[in-house]
Amino acid sequence: MSHASDTTLPVEHIPTGLNSKKLIMWLFLASDCMFFGTLITTHLVYRKIYENIGVDPIKIFDIELTTASSFILLMSSLFMALAVSAIHKGEIKSFRWNLIGVIIFGSLFLCGQVYEFNHFVHHSGLTLSSGTFGSTFYLMTGTHGVHVAMGVLWLISWFFYSFSPRFNAHENAIDVETAGLYWHFVDIIWIVIFTAVYLIEYV
Repeated sequence: MSHASDTTLPVEHIPTGLNSKKLIMWLFLASDCMFFGTLITTHLVYRKIYENIGVDPIKIFDIELTTASSFILLMSSLFMALAVSAIHKGEIKSFRWNLIGVIIFGSLFLCGQVYEFNHFVHHSGLTLSSGTFGSTFYLMTGTHGVHVAMGVLWLISWFFYSFSPRFNAHENAIDVETAGLYWHFVDIIWIVIFTAVYLIEYV
């Protein structure tokens, strides 16, 4: 005779005591960190030759717009932290409202990036094929934008899933926390990109 306890195996933790889902996310973020590190390093190495192809970043960039977008993205991290705290406390309504804040702020950041790209292409003539500057800029910031978009879609799915009868704040808290790790990572990477790509040109 078989018993339910015979087929129920612990899946949340590995022998080290760490949560397996969080560990997998940390490993993914570590590999992603190296990927972004390569993109950022390439940009910094080749930025000295921009002037040789007639590109003046200071004349192209709208530092006020990008600063505002950066502030919006950083504020989304606050909402994300509050959402994680709320679900751990079982406060579902608070969790949903803070999640909406993250989604809105993340979407606003993406809108700002789309506007910026459109301005660069149609008003400044900067495209992906515009030498080293164009290729490194669009590849780096575009890849980050894709990460933000994936995060927004992920959080939207959590928002709708929170209305499902299958949703359980206690059981799903670790999953939301894992999504929070991803979102905070995306924000930190943008701080580095904003400094390396935009602010450094004004130094």
